Amino acid sequence: MTTPTPAPTSTPGPAPTPTPAPAPSPSPSLTPTPRPWTIAPEPFDSPDAVALWRAYYTEVSDRYYLLHKGRRTALAELDREIAAHSGAELSPPGGQLLVGRYGGEPAGTAGVRLLDASTAELTRVYVREGLRGRGGAPLLVRAAEDAARALGADRVVLDTRGDLVEARALYARLGYAETEPYNDGPYADHWFEKSLSPKLS
Repeated sequence: MTTPTPAPTSTPGPAPTPTPAPAPSPSPSLTPTPRPWTIAPEPFDSPDAVALWRAYYTEVSDRYYLLHKGRRTALAELDREIAAHSGAELSPPGGQLLVGRYGGEPAGTAGVRLLDASTAELTRVYVREGLRGRGGAPLLVRAAEDAARALGADRVVLDTRGDLVEARALYARLGYAETEPYNDGPYADHWFEKSLSPKLS
């Protein structure tokens, strides 16, 4: 009987170090490039300002008509009211319109106009619906406050409707306090004010 010959053995060397797998590249869709806001003065009758004014007025007018009359604003009504409130008063030396752009795209507005030597009214605060929630509205309001200071105002006032709850919440967050009516606007339900001067201790 033949005795089986054992298979030759060898002394094992050190185990090879595993090569780590390369980290996956981030997906472009998951890491979008930031699109910063830029805010600058704009003529009230520029194409971008006119388009934003129409979008703003259409939205707030439709909300009012749907709430109170169960319909949207008729085109003739829109054209008439938009033409009657062109925003010419939002021009120097007594006012200023600002347009905010998001990544270069016209995205929102805010305006101020002097009511007297020390009081400016904040108006036309608006951000396009698809670009809301990206910090534009507070930036527009603060830029408008700076514009009011440049006009010589030390106080800003505004009015808004009762159904525009988002606007009221925004102004409260930015330090505006409800106050007595300063006008008799037919659509004004709430009035706010904010001092632009440091409070004396």
